[in-house]
Amino acid sequence: MSDENNAKKAAKTGITFGSCLAMVISYANWHSVFWAIVHGLMSWVYVIYYVLRY
Repeated sequence: MSDENNAKKAAKTGITFGSCLAMVISYANWHSVFWAIVHGLMSWVYVIYYVLRY
């Protein structure tokens, strides 16, 4: 039972970290709160895109 809770907690932390990272990268690049929110919703997709693109 403990392993399931740890897995859920790790997944939630990963999603939160990905969203935060996407928002920081987006704001630093575009200087727009709107785009930071949009890219935060896209999370890891935007982070991977940014790494591959730039």
